[in-house]
Amino acid sequence: MEAVARSPEEALKPRRLLRRNPLRFSPWMRGDAWGDVMEPRPIGGRFRAVRRMASAAIWTLLCIPIQAVLLRVSQGGAKRFGRTYHAVLCRLIGIKVQVVGTPSASPAVLYVSNHSSWLDILVLGGVLEAAFVSKAEVGTWPVVGTVARLGRTVFVSRTRSGTGKEAGDIQQRLAAGDSIILFPEGTSNDGTRVLPFRSSFLSVAQDAKQVQPVSLVYDRLGGLPACRRDRPFFAWYGDMDIATHFWRIARRSGARATVLLHEPADPAGFADRKALTAAASEVVAEGAALLRQNRPVAPLRLRGSAG
Repeated sequence: MEAVARSPEEALKPRRLLRRNPLRFSPWMRGDAWGDVMEPRPIGGRFRAVRRMASAAIWTLLCIPIQAVLLRVSQGGAKRFGRTYHAVLCRLIGIKVQVVGTPSASPAVLYVSNHSSWLDILVLGGVLEAAFVSKAEVGTWPVVGTVARLGRTVFVSRTRSGTGKEAGDIQQRLAAGDSIILFPEGTSNDGTRVLPFRSSFLSVAQDAKQVQPVSLVYDRLGGLPACRRDRPFFAWYGDMDIATHFWRIARRSGARATVLLHEPADPAGFADRKALTAAASEVVAEGAALLRQNRPVAPLRLRGSAG
């Protein structure tokens, strides 16, 4: 075989740098989930995730029968226990919750919040004694659907035929003094912004005693202020898999969510539903922007009231 001549410069280079086709290794297990499991991270993160996920599963299994009994014997006890369940679950999976402001002391409050992740349910559920409004598909999910029903969630469909009945269900809850948590954006997003609120979601606002806007931002990761690059880490949207997302959250330490409870307002003080929607959307977006910038925050007042 004829030898290939090498220049003096090439002769001085280590042989491993002259490889024209460098070796490329691919993971032996395919898929995003396995790629995250096998990526080069300290093994302590994997143990942390397993411990947290196991603790969350055990806590949930213990709470399901307790909540089922409370729903039959004490609605007030069921509300309080539901809040305890969510608050403990946040601690078990490593989410510290900071609250700025005070929940309204009035019955029949409609809380309106921005929405970026399934984690919002745990965070807000641990702060507020209120039921969520969720899409009907969630009720069919294994375990999650059971927990949602025990949490007195109001399920809504996306079909016009069911809109009237579902609005009636929410109105009955508010008339009975129950409080409701609503995500008027209509969908979750990447956590870097707040989408405009849809006025159709606030069609039941006139049945509430008060409307209280809420800004929710995940502002710490690894114990340090979260930046724009970190927002999608908490966000859950599109066709993301909840199990994979849960694993990634559980592996990391030093995560924190801040809930900013703005000043409540009487919905009757606004000219119409669109005015109330615009005012609530503006306040929630402004509060969330301040939290994302890691600036000092205080509850904001709804603007545009007719009263």
